Amino acid sequence: MTNRYDEAYKESMENPEGFWAKAAEEIKWDKKWDKVLDDSNAPLYRWFAGAECNTCYNAVDRHVEEGRGDQDAIIYDSPITGRKSKTTYSELKDQVSRLAGVLKARGVEKGDRVVIYMPMIPEAAVAMLAVARLGAVHSVVFGGFASNELAVRINDAKPKVIISASCGIEPGRVIAYKPLLDGAIELSDHKPLATVIVAREEAEAELKDGYDFDYATELAKAEPADCVSVKATDPLYILYTSGTTGQPKGVVRDNGGHMVALKYNMSALYNCEPGDVYWAASDVGWVVGHSYIVYGPLLHGCTTVMFEGKPVGTPDAGVFWRMIEEYNIRVLFTAPTAFRAIKRDDPEADFLDKYDTSCLNALYLAGERTDPDTLNWAQEILKKPVVDHWWQTETGWAICANPLGLHEFEVKPGSPTKPMPGWDVQVLDDAGHPVGANTIGSIVCKLPMPPGTLPTLWEKDDLYKSKYLEEFPGFYATADAGIIDEDGYVSIMARTDDIINVAGHRLSTGGMEEVLSGHPDVAECAVIGADDKLKGQNPVGFIVLKRGVEKSNDEIIAEVVKLVREKIGAVAAFRKCVVVERLPKTRSGKILRGTMQAIADCKDYKAPGTIEDMSVLPEIDEALQSIGYSSAR
Repeated sequence: MTNRYDEAYKESMENPEGFWAKAAEEIKWDKKWDKVLDDSNAPLYRWFAGAECNTCYNAVDRHVEEGRGDQDAIIYDSPITGRKSKTTYSELKDQVSRLAGVLKARGVEKGDRVVIYMPMIPEAAVAMLAVARLGAVHSVVFGGFASNELAVRINDAKPKVIISASCGIEPGRVIAYKPLLDGAIELSDHKPLATVIVAREEAEAELKDGYDFDYATELAKAEPADCVSVKATDPLYILYTSGTTGQPKGVVRDNGGHMVALKYNMSALYNCEPGDVYWAASDVGWVVGHSYIVYGPLLHGCTTVMFEGKPVGTPDAGVFWRMIEEYNIRVLFTAPTAFRAIKRDDPEADFLDKYDTSCLNALYLAGERTDPDTLNWAQEILKKPVVDHWWQTETGWAICANPLGLHEFEVKPGSPTKPMPGWDVQVLDDAGHPVGANTIGSIVCKLPMPPGTLPTLWEKDDLYKSKYLEEFPGFYATADAGIIDEDGYVSIMARTDDIINVAGHRLSTGGMEEVLSGHPDVAECAVIGADDKLKGQNPVGFIVLKRGVEKSNDEIIAEVVKLVREKIGAVAAFRKCVVVERLPKTRSGKILRGTMQAIADCKDYKAPGTIEDMSVLPEIDEALQSIGYSSAR
């Protein structure tokens, strides 16, 4: 394969406006742009200024017009409920235009906000597209968020209408959404004009007459609404990052640049053709769900998969392989934690032998660092390319990746490979000076960032500047630390606050985790820096073992301590490690290292609203006490 990456990357650096103007030809515009890049209000850059467009039209209507009406747009599979369905592009257009009509009848217009509080069902995607159809702005909140977390977002976005469902379903439990939604509206100073509720048979919702409207009833009698043209620079959605109980951080995504970037990446990065089946095993509440369950695949004319289940336990560690075979899935995108869970339950990948997964072209991993052990295991069992790519809620798409549609680079485990076209990635020291190859520092991206990234935070330009742009003027601070090697490969070692200082030595907890995860009996792990009066900080390790391990915990701990000493050196001072049943995580699979560190340091903490299970925190406290930390100190 010729290396088209070098050519694309060079052009994107030397002539970014020409590069992205060419990519923008893939989008249907109601009016072309006056300027590809508007830098008149730098550092608040805007892409495709003066252009007009509609995202829903590009994701749905154009495919019907171009002959894809009978192709499946959405495949829904819910091993939790046993339900499955397929929705063609024509059917999707009908549902979306009708729901847009429902919203229009409730007063929703261009620029208004609509909060979507939904489980992983097709109606969630329909809701997002219906809001976009009207030129309104959606803010999806992860279904099941506590009332106070939802209220913070309602107060900030000030939605006219909220779309929700009667419940969400997790393995072994039903979460009634309506009481949580009612509680949030009661807590909020801002009161929406109405709610639209999808009824699910697992839980009935009590609807207030004249305020709460039944989704199916309203859809059946609705007048379909047409697409409303908006400016390319108008907001498409607001997505709140975690920790919004202080000053809410609503990441804004615009319409034009967002479409251009996602359409480009479906081919350049994910190597997809229109008509391919693409599965991002995430949730619409996260950025992955926005970019690669709903918008990216549909903009590209692919079939997208909505999965209401888990990688293990619904019913077993073979569910991903069953999905791939049943739906002829070409690309699977999931979090490393999903593969760690599969590896923990089925270390020999016996379930894989029961299914034909030859249709799969590649596996993509993102959400947190992909440790080399998980990467190698996935490569070994799948015998397909495994792409570790790195991006953030704020960026909307990959900063660094192995772009299979341009060139397949040799994989270096632990590295998400090279910057994608459009991204000028650099490593700086604390004073803002560039560092040499293989030297750890703060990873930053030179401004302007490419299309599809956040132009600002919702109604908070100053907070956007102070949080992301002021630490290193002229750059976007990723808050990640890492290195760039002599071949240009980027490695993300840790969040900048996960670089710990042990007796004057700056050490990466990610580097230690890499060593721990390489032990054959370790399924997953985390390392934090706990306060130490003498050394500043000391590393503390937590390991979860694979099923069926026969050695004692003490034996394994002795072995991993020895491994860290051998691979990183005595300077790491790694002596404290504990075996735990599970690690505290968000629902998207991120390990809550900051919360664990606060417990170790006896500091007050507030578990984020995104935590999967609060009951794990007392277990972590108990484990820390057993090695002399937390309340035992």
